[in-house]
Amino acid sequence: MHPRVSLHQVAFMTEPTARFVDFCCDIGVQHCSLATPLLQTEVEREAARRAGVGIGCVNHPFAVHPDLERDSGAATEGLLDAIAIAAAVDAPSIYLLTGGRGALCWEQAAERFTELIAPARDAAHKAGIALLVENASAFNADIHIAHSLPDATRLAKLAGIGVCVELHACWAEAGLRETLAAAMPLTGLVQVSDYVLGDRTSPCRAVPGDGTIPLEAILRDVLDLGYEGLFDLELVGPRIEAEGAAVACTRAAQYLSDLLDRLGA
Repeated sequence: MHPRVSLHQVAFMTEPTARFVDFCCDIGVQHCSLATPLLQTEVEREAARRAGVGIGCVNHPFAVHPDLERDSGAATEGLLDAIAIAAAVDAPSIYLLTGGRGALCWEQAAERFTELIAPARDAAHKAGIALLVENASAFNADIHIAHSLPDATRLAKLAGIGVCVELHACWAEAGLRETLAAAMPLTGLVQVSDYVLGDRTSPCRAVPGDGTIPLEAILRDVLDLGYEGLFDLELVGPRIEAEGAAVACTRAAQYLSDLLDRLGA
């Protein structure tokens, strides 16, 4: 398996962390992304530490309940806890959902996000952990405010953090190579999946190669623009559930591995 392939825990949210990391090892994936809600106990964190797989990133929902408008500091405390968790499992980065905007306009919500994240940003820097904000579909407006890659890059610059590029949420945007170029100096993670035309559910991920996203062309651009990090398979939704997480993730990892080999990554 290509050493830059990473697998996200989201496909295995009902499984213990130990079982997920063992699965990664079994199929030859050398890196994974874990979710903070599944790392709340020492048993789960110890399973991650003992895994024969590198923890490339930790996913954390920031001001999700309540939203950015109403959060009085709980999001900051939660992120400080997430930084401690990431340090405990040797993860070099955390990528975030911002939380919803409530009644705030985008600019006000971005300012509030920046205010809330500032103390944790400093703590993360001291711990050697990068904070990243992702771009996510507007279907997630209740829990996120950055719904295009330019918006995620703009928000990252305002907040003084990095970017997680979610290709599923930006592949159809105009001028993608140019916006990738703008994001790349801040990018700490690139997430990969596919989309089948006509799917209307959310989430609606497909195994790479099963859909319409021109992944080879996009990943070639990402590599040409100098990205040197991991490619994280975030697979979730009815197609993944119908096939079974283990089968879908194995196929996805092999497809991505072969593609990265072909691209000379």
